[in-house]
Amino acid sequence: MRNSLSRRGIFYFLVASFVLAAAVASPDGISWAQKRGFERKGCLDCHKNFADKYLSMRYVHQDVKAGKCESCHLRHGIVPKLILKKIGNEVCYPCHSKAKLGLDKPNLHTALKEGNCISCHNPHASRTPRLLKAEGKEICYSCHKKEKYENKVVHQVLPKDGCGACHLSHSSSEANLLVKPESSLCGSCHDPAKAGFKKAHGNYPVQNSACTGCHDPHSSSMGKLLKASAHEPVAKVSCGDCHNSPDSKEPFGTAESGSALCYQCHDRSKLKTGKQEHKPFADGSCLKCHNPHTSENPRLLGRRANALCINCHQQKGAKLKFGHAAVAGGKGCLSCHAPHAASVKGLLTAKEGDLCLSCHKKLAQVPAPKTKHEPFTEGSCSSCHDPHGSNLKALAKDRVDMICYGCHSEKEAKFLRTNTHKPVRGGDCNACHNPHGSQEKSLLKAPGKDICSGCHKDLMAEAAGGSNHEPFKERECLTCHDPHGTDVQGMILRPQGKLCMECHSEMGEGLKSAKSRHMPVSSGECTKCHSPHKSRLNRLLAAQGPDLCQNCHTGLKEKIRKETVHSPARKDCLTCHAPHFSKEAVLAKQPVLKLCGECHNLATPSFGKSHIGIDPAAMRCMTCHDPHSSKDPKLYKEKMHPPFAAGSCEECHIVGKK
Repeated sequence: MRNSLSRRGIFYFLVASFVLAAAVASPDGISWAQKRGFERKGCLDCHKNFADKYLSMRYVHQDVKAGKCESCHLRHGIVPKLILKKIGNEVCYPCHSKAKLGLDKPNLHTALKEGNCISCHNPHASRTPRLLKAEGKEICYSCHKKEKYENKVVHQVLPKDGCGACHLSHSSSEANLLVKPESSLCGSCHDPAKAGFKKAHGNYPVQNSACTGCHDPHSSSMGKLLKASAHEPVAKVSCGDCHNSPDSKEPFGTAESGSALCYQCHDRSKLKTGKQEHKPFADGSCLKCHNPHTSENPRLLGRRANALCINCHQQKGAKLKFGHAAVAGGKGCLSCHAPHAASVKGLLTAKEGDLCLSCHKKLAQVPAPKTKHEPFTEGSCSSCHDPHGSNLKALAKDRVDMICYGCHSEKEAKFLRTNTHKPVRGGDCNACHNPHGSQEKSLLKAPGKDICSGCHKDLMAEAAGGSNHEPFKERECLTCHDPHGTDVQGMILRPQGKLCMECHSEMGEGLKSAKSRHMPVSSGECTKCHSPHKSRLNRLLAAQGPDLCQNCHTGLKEKIRKETVHSPARKDCLTCHAPHFSKEAVLAKQPVLKLCGECHNLATPSFGKSHIGIDPAAMRCMTCHDPHSSKDPKLYKEKMHPPFAAGSCEECHIVGKK
């Protein structure tokens, strides 16, 4: 394979060398490419649809008309449509200088600032002047909502001369891209010296004031382009109700300062509906929230909806994953809070619990719970929930377990143990508990026997035709388990040995007087042999007969596989052994001679002959025989005394007749 690749590489090298040599050595200086007839194509040779679409338009970009595509584009590009020489507006600036566009001015059109000239201009051609994508004010409406500029009363200059009459398109020294300072701009059409202008403004010298303080410069639902919400004295041109006379030294001065001026018309006692007062209201700072003349917002508010409140309460304006519907919609903050004063702390319009239940009516309709969560019954919803919004579900103030530990601090150390219930470990107390109230004790969502099956459904199904642990069968999980966590594997209340002995007390008594004890029993590892919940076998056994025992006795398992096996050892270990403890050695169910005698008749002549007439009472079978398996058909042990192996007992023993 390697030789084949080497030969192929040499071949390609020779071909490339030949082509290069042919190109260099070609007569008359004609290149190999020219000989083959290669010619450079123009862009329109491929982009034929481009010519049909753009070149017939009235206004064509100068470089496009001249066929200079490469003024802006690279001839070759790896990624389609990303073949501009520079990014964004930078491709425009070599021809359209930054100074000419006014990029050094303090106020820039957003499209220009963000490097997006093509949001307004078509880079190739257009049917409108200056390559605009649409004509007149329509291009502005692509970003600015049209409805705002077409109310009942429209500024006459807008339909007549369009946006450009007042605004520059790229940049300006004035705010809002105005062509000149606001008062001068308005005064160029509305002559302050004329009698009509003076009468409309109560003869006050407003020519140097900001017209947009009272008027909407585009359109309005109110006459005279007054903003949607107008203070009554302004609407009636009764400026003198608040201000000094127009011919005084300080015509815009007021007879009273702060809220004292407002209270000449607005009765403070009607606004103060409780002892809890909004700070601006208490300080007499009405203008913190209201505009004194006109506003685009209801009730002369300085900003729309929640934006006004967030101006001071900035932390409430943070973007959160889960917003409170009452805050995000409807009346916003005023859904729950009074704007001036209230009788409930936090300027709430009602007691906290009643206020929440006015929307969350299903919670109020639930039957009175037997077990009540104190914060819920006391109407202290904000103990657990953030009423403004949260990054956690259900507007939780924190992870659920952290909220719970806030009151139940002693539980944290008790619950977070070496072996912790998964919902506790994940901070999901609500997996088992109802946070408001329950008909069950401990605020459980369901009776104890049902709540565990919500997650452990498959485990909770009883074993058909086998055996089921009584507490498991009765769904009394907490007989053995702690629902939160313990330092014992399996989340059981106490180490296995102690826990099991509480019910199986006879086991404990038997162990005290036993001569031999099964290791799993004495070490308290009951589940080495038994399933704690259910089994397809009797006595909750984890496996059948010898297989169960051989899980631990692995050496014996291998020995039995290769040798002659004692029949009980093959069928059932419990034929000879007690499973837990015994008064005999090696867990024998009874004395060895008696145990062996259940299968082997010790009184037969054949038995006496094979044991040379020795009294059975003097025998110990396991001295000579392996009780489990042996390479010898008579189960003799592997190592034997040579005379014994030869059957010559007489060489050592005196054999007499009975």
